[in-house]
Amino acid sequence: MKVNGTPMRTIWLARDGWSVEIIDQTRLPHRLETVSLLSAADTAHAIRDMLVRGAPLIGATAAYGMALAARVDASDAGLARAHDLLLATRPTAVNLRWALDGMMACLRPLAAADRPARAYARAAEIAEEDVAINAAIGRHGLAVLEEIRARKPAGEPLNVLTHCNAGWLATVDWGTATAPLYMAHDKGLPVHVWVDETRPRNQGASLTAWELGNHGVPHTVIVDNAGGHLMQHGLVDVVIVGSDRTTATGDVCNKIGTYLKALAAHDTGVPFYVALPSPTIDFTLSDGVADIPIEQRSADEVAKISGLTDAGTVETVSLLPDGSPAANYAFDVTPARLVTGLITERGVAPASRAGIACLFPDRAA
Repeated sequence: MKVNGTPMRTIWLARDGWSVEIIDQTRLPHRLETVSLLSAADTAHAIRDMLVRGAPLIGATAAYGMALAARVDASDAGLARAHDLLLATRPTAVNLRWALDGMMACLRPLAAADRPARAYARAAEIAEEDVAINAAIGRHGLAVLEEIRARKPAGEPLNVLTHCNAGWLATVDWGTATAPLYMAHDKGLPVHVWVDETRPRNQGASLTAWELGNHGVPHTVIVDNAGGHLMQHGLVDVVIVGSDRTTATGDVCNKIGTYLKALAAHDTGVPFYVALPSPTIDFTLSDGVADIPIEQRSADEVAKISGLTDAGTVETVSLLPDGSPAANYAFDVTPARLVTGLITERGVAPASRAGIACLFPDRAA
């Protein structure tokens, strides 16, 4: 996607041919800065502290972390240490384990001397696969948007509500929930996006709004609790969100607050779609509420907030009274019964075991 008219991705190999460059997303939207990853430890820090975030990008970054590790120590023990270090960074998104286990399966049969080159090649393949998957999600999602838009009076924009950031900043390029929006905009379909701020880390206000604005997509930032009101008054035509992990039965784990949007959409008859790449589907799980581990992050993310002052400096301030504790549940689970459909790279499926298995019989087996 574009930043100031220039195409850009979230992760790429540096000119030296071995170090890895990423966008430091903790600096957005006020500063666009990049960071060099030189080791598996650097990669673990980038994932854990959310310099990179979003399930697909976490997977691609972890794959490059394994390549960086193999460059230094390609022994079985060295790869195992890197695998375990990276796996411990974020517990909820299934793409992390998928990428790391895939890297191990690719590298184990090889001689240690052959592992570094293959690790870099496989990491690059994972990144390119992510771009292709998200482009396919965009094409299938575009058909959904065009069908909904056809039912509206001529000249009216299609109003889409999204939550958190499932844009190109959460992937290598295109995004999941935003891929159909970018394709609709580029095709000339009038689209307007309601962007939830997404407390406590404000990924909607800081990231989704930033990338939509840079690509020229009309949008409006709203507080998290405004979505239901907008739906009641007919100002939302469709909700599209992403997913960090989806069960084999169609339960969807996404950023905290997604469940409430699904309830409001269900009550007001607004279609609620989830755009997700197939590596996000965890075919080992059936009950999202019971089985998906929910990450609890630092209470400081709730108690403090950073922003740009009138003086042009970025400052962090406290929001809570002294002594008030805070809890920070990072994700929630939306039951399949509230999901209109799953938009995947192979098409749109009902949020059910049968619907998912129909599109992915190879993996469901």
